[in-house]
Amino acid sequence: MCLKILLNFIERREEKKIGYLYGANNHKLLNTMKDLSQEEWQKKLQEDEKAVILDVRTQEEVDEGYIPEAKNIDIYKGQGFINEVEKLDKSKHYYIYCRSGKRSAQACSLLDQMGFEETYNLLGGFSEWEGETIED
Repeated sequence: MCLKILLNFIERREEKKIGYLYGANNHKLLNTMKDLSQEEWQKKLQEDEKAVILDVRTQEEVDEGYIPEAKNIDIYKGQGFINEVEKLDKSKHYYIYCRSGKRSAQACSLLDQMGFEETYNLLGGFSEWEGETIED
């Protein structure tokens, strides 16, 4: 079921939603991701003691550079992505990015549906990132 949800997000672009949406069973309200500008993302991240940075790009993209302390889980890994995400602490706050902000928006929506407390999408993604980076 989770793989079906993931593939559905990858195949089509979800329209931006702010606030809450109903889950698949139409009973449970789910928190939805927040799109944040680079400045908002950095400020909120610095103030958040429960913050985890999640990079959902491919390994090839990560090899070209990444944001320090980011954990990489490639959203294109399908069930492998789901399996890794299920190991994460749902009470943490996830600051998620990709190359342009589209895959990370999909990842935020997916984590929201899986019951994660808070997710934040970096608008413009790594391609517009002006903060510190690491290259391997």
